[in-house]
Amino acid sequence: MTSPRLRIDGRDADDRALPHVWSYCVGAGRANEALRADWQEHFREAVTTLGVRRVRFHGLFHDDMFVYRANDGGGFGPPTPFDEPRYTFSYVDKVVDFILEAGAQPFVELGFMPRELATQTETLFWWKAHCSPPTDMARWVELVTATLEHWVERYGIDEVRQWRFEIWNEPNLVPHFWTGSRTEYFELYEATARAVKAVDPRLVVGGPSTSVFVPDDRYKGEFEDRAAEHATAASTDVDALDWRPVWIHELIEWCRERDVPLDFLSTHLYPTDFAFGSDGELHHIQRHVDATYQDLTLLRDVIAASPFPDAELHITEWSSSPSSRDAMHDTVFAAAYITRAFLRGAALADSISYWTFTDVFEEGGAGVGPFHGGFGLVNTQGIHKPTFHAMAMLARLGDREVAALPYGTITQHADSGDVAAVFVNYPQDMGTRGIGSEITYEATRRLQDHGPSLHVQHTVEGLAPGAVYRLEQVDWDHGNVAEAWYRMGAPLNLTRDEESQLRAVADDLARAELTVGPDGVLTIDVDLPPWAVMSVSRSR
Repeated sequence: MTSPRLRIDGRDADDRALPHVWSYCVGAGRANEALRADWQEHFREAVTTLGVRRVRFHGLFHDDMFVYRANDGGGFGPPTPFDEPRYTFSYVDKVVDFILEAGAQPFVELGFMPRELATQTETLFWWKAHCSPPTDMARWVELVTATLEHWVERYGIDEVRQWRFEIWNEPNLVPHFWTGSRTEYFELYEATARAVKAVDPRLVVGGPSTSVFVPDDRYKGEFEDRAAEHATAASTDVDALDWRPVWIHELIEWCRERDVPLDFLSTHLYPTDFAFGSDGELHHIQRHVDATYQDLTLLRDVIAASPFPDAELHITEWSSSPSSRDAMHDTVFAAAYITRAFLRGAALADSISYWTFTDVFEEGGAGVGPFHGGFGLVNTQGIHKPTFHAMAMLARLGDREVAALPYGTITQHADSGDVAAVFVNYPQDMGTRGIGSEITYEATRRLQDHGPSLHVQHTVEGLAPGAVYRLEQVDWDHGNVAEAWYRMGAPLNLTRDEESQLRAVADDLARAELTVGPDGVLTIDVDLPPWAVMSVSRSR
């Protein structure tokens, strides 16, 4: 079907691709959590409602997935060692089977180290991840090879070729996600990438999955140099600093020199930093509202000028902050922030993976209370946060952008010709400031009085006369479930009645309808209150 040529505000519409980078992949905590019924329920909804196509998580090879078996486990008696390691994939199979059955695919993070292969153990989280180089690289390669060969046998090579294989997670964060040197990570990357390609040369592999941009030389050497951070910590204008990626240039050079496969670059772009001052104190740094756009632009230029100009760019973790106890994640302020950032960066990456789709996430243990600042788009009960609705609105956008706006976008579905729009009022008096982070929900309320309202007025010509379009809006007074919980007295444990009330509030968005006139013109004339996100889409 050929879509009709539209006119926007009396002018011929633009026509450019709009990649849905927000739905290509989402993040989750660790593989074992994917065995839970509530995790699976939340993910299935993310696929059906948010259009999510892939999911990435830590801990594929962690002990609780029981993949690498050096002995029989023993039970009440002492374990019996095996002559050679054995690989059991029953738990992994349950996870991958579910993801595929839900209509999505895994974005595979190859990690962490099984206890029997780790040079250091219990380095991170309450569940004691082992984030270290292997005691025997050959054994690690065997583990990776056996896993991929099993997947090819179980799911078929055509399926597995569509996946992405990312080597490790945030290895620059020593001694947390990695205990070795930069060179040791690059050696792990090289051995693993070659192992992946040995299974099938068309499998897609990349890294380095490093954490955030920095404006100093702290990661220039083999290990973090905290002295190099002192000026960053002391800066009175952090946005004037020269922010740059971590280990991206170095991995590109390593792969070029050694002819190592590098199909995609990955990194994490939280608009924050933590820098140690000369006093030894850790300083929390918040960057400007367009930091993500700035970083994506730089990364795209780096790839274009590299020996791997066709490499994909995957931002495998992104959110307004990297804390799973940041109350801002539960708010309408976060919904406006992420909507604006996703639309600004849509043309610059192959994916920007929101971290995470659910509050079923246990890096710091289970969250304390129903709205504890978890990363999720839904809380542990599956109640929709404003960010969930923002992502649903983005999912309804078309694949062609016909008008890029300072406050959103108007798009068209190439197959049906229908239009869909998203408008966001990130308040003008915020200037270049991001929303920041807060430990308590009460503290987030400092943003509620920003403004002003935003008047949005457009005409779209060339639509089917009589077609009905639905308007949905999340704002301070609609869908603001954390505020309702706060006014309820912020109960730590919900009764069934309280949970039911909050679930109703969460989905009580402002709704209206517009009808295309007999002349084929859709007139949009609305006032968006501060922090509102609005969707316009064809009513079915």
